[in-house]
Amino acid sequence: MSAIRFILGDQLTQSLSSLDGIDPAHDVVLMVEVAEEATYVRHHTQKLIFIFSAMRHFAESLRERGLTVDYVRLDDPDNAGSFTGELLRAVERHRAESVVVTEPGEWRVLEMMLDWRETLGLPVFIREDTRFLATRDEFARWAEGRKTYRMEFFYREMRRKTGWLMQGDEPEGGAWNYDQENRKGLPKDFVPLPRERFEPDEMTREVIDLVRQRFGNHFGEIDAFRWGVTRADAEVALAHFIDDCLPSFGDYQDAMKADADFLFHGLISPYLNIGLLTATEVCEAALAAYGRGLAPLNATEGFIRQILGWREYVRGIYWLKMPDYSRSNALAARRKLPEFYWTGETEMRCLHQAIDATRRNAYAHHIQRLMVTGNFALLAGIEPAAIEEWYLVVYLDAYEWVELPNVHGMVMWADGGVLASKPYAASGAYIDRMSDYCGKCHFDPKQKSGPKACPFNYLYWNFLIENRERLETNPRMAMPYRTLAKMEEKRQQQIVSEATVFLASLTYYD
Repeated sequence: MSAIRFILGDQLTQSLSSLDGIDPAHDVVLMVEVAEEATYVRHHTQKLIFIFSAMRHFAESLRERGLTVDYVRLDDPDNAGSFTGELLRAVERHRAESVVVTEPGEWRVLEMMLDWRETLGLPVFIREDTRFLATRDEFARWAEGRKTYRMEFFYREMRRKTGWLMQGDEPEGGAWNYDQENRKGLPKDFVPLPRERFEPDEMTREVIDLVRQRFGNHFGEIDAFRWGVTRADAEVALAHFIDDCLPSFGDYQDAMKADADFLFHGLISPYLNIGLLTATEVCEAALAAYGRGLAPLNATEGFIRQILGWREYVRGIYWLKMPDYSRSNALAARRKLPEFYWTGETEMRCLHQAIDATRRNAYAHHIQRLMVTGNFALLAGIEPAAIEEWYLVVYLDAYEWVELPNVHGMVMWADGGVLASKPYAASGAYIDRMSDYCGKCHFDPKQKSGPKACPFNYLYWNFLIENRERLETNPRMAMPYRTLAKMEEKRQQQIVSEATVFLASLTYYD
């Protein structure tokens, strides 16, 4: 019985469940580059290069295993332009009797898959994605009956399940997390270490030419592409992080520095989310370094928490709450996205630095995303759907299952507290403390009002004023609201006036 084993662009894993039990003599692996997936949002040019090149390299690795691979390129004149259209063509070409696929990461693709049995007139077997450490059902069982879904409690359950950083029933070192130790600013004389980057090979250069021709008007700097596109590249990137960066990752994971795009961050999330690395091997590599005394506990735990805790948790929230999750707007934010999110042209140096790095690399680390570009969107009242689309467009590692909960829940608090207990709002003082951005900025984080005042300062208090009715009773917001209550009415009016004038002065993307 011949089957088509259909592999999606973010499923580039040799142990993928849809490849289990494949019969090389009869089964065909189908991989397709389709316009529908390349354009449902206007993806960063480097994201398109990364996915298409990684797919082509992965197809070659499957052929080296002796598998038959039917690979349809984007520029194939007969390309139907969609998953469904290409699957229909492949079924006819190969006279297939069934289709086997691993469950997708995105709701819209699952809805598409559920129609394939009727569309194709064939059995379609959708297998569980076993690359994750918690199944969707397992997360749903954990969430059942809970009033709140705090990541910390899920993380502790996952630590117990895996036994990672555990001593019996107790956490290694006596604490579940060491976040308080992971908020140090960089030394003033700090010099960033060189990071492992990859020169494009011939196959990647061919993809670069394709993307330049087809998508050259998308956001992003095409010629700066230096990401790995193979399993071997991903392994090199992981080893570099573990050996050279993990020892300092914990201390400085929240730090930011001008013109230092990567610091000690992993740069492995693109490889994880496309399947070239797995969560298990990444965590075990960090644990092995800790076991050999090469990485401290605070760094190892902080890194493990991002993978075993946060990554698994946001996927669980996504599948638990979709499709309605994306429709909420708890703070009634309606403003359009400022144009500088696309151009980087703003006198706010922190935003310019984060957006310029994003344009050049299709990457920014989590504090730049949460506390710079995200914090501004929250304080400015940007419509959740607008900033969510921006994050999905511009980042190499962004797929809806991971992007949507992070932005909708963590950044914008649009879910009203499903994911985060309070909005992550901050004034310019936080950015000044965790970076060197402010020293050469047009604005001064120490000034609270006036033309040189950091806009984050009056936007922060304006945000509290605008959302007082919704947030004042939140226990974790009690301290700033007590401070606000002590402000004279005249000062509050001045804050609102300055915020209003500043926001009105921006050009908004239509």
